[in-house]
Amino acid sequence: MKIFLDTANLEAIREYNDMGLVDGITTNPTLLSREGGDPQKAMKAITDLIDGDVSLEVIATDYNGMVEEGRKLRGYGENVVVKCPMTADGLKACKKLSSEDIPVNVTLVFSPSQAILAAKSGARYISPFIGRLDDTSQDGMTLIEDIIEILSNYEYEAEVLVASVRHPMHVVDAAKLGADVVTLPPDVLGKMLKHPLTDKGIKVFLEDWKKLKESP
Repeated sequence: MKIFLDTANLEAIREYNDMGLVDGITTNPTLLSREGGDPQKAMKAITDLIDGDVSLEVIATDYNGMVEEGRKLRGYGENVVVKCPMTADGLKACKKLSSEDIPVNVTLVFSPSQAILAAKSGARYISPFIGRLDDTSQDGMTLIEDIIEILSNYEYEAEVLVASVRHPMHVVDAAKLGADVVTLPPDVLGKMLKHPLTDKGIKVFLEDWKKLKESP
């Protein structure tokens, strides 16, 4: 399973990329606004830093606007994937951009039927938002399971990109189901690194080494 970071924070991207953990990046206007500064410079810096796919989201909501903006976003690098919303115009833009060899990530997917349509429109990635479903007392992982089962019946090239990840168990459950990609905030990836028994083990080893050095 590939791990994407859902962020526009260059410091976090560099930190985890240096560990060899980052296969790609997903961003959106909200994440870019949190970092401040020039969003164009930030997007260019991210695409230059990361070898894998970088999803950059369109602001337009109409077909013509999404296509025009998607072409401009692709100008930031050959690794740019254009994020289009799961709407009629978004799918139409997905079909058009895909026909121009511009990969598309169809975002804000909340049902298996939407996923089918996104796959048929030529999406490279389909992004179900599991955390937001969990917030409404629905089981986000059931959606992931359904989409994976449906896509496996056919020859769609779309990959399931699990989004709106809230905690490490979302990542584990997505991996158990066979999701292609999970995108997660840096703080969730940080939690995956840690375990109290690991810290305890390191402490014990260091204490025992200190005793060994102090022994006559």
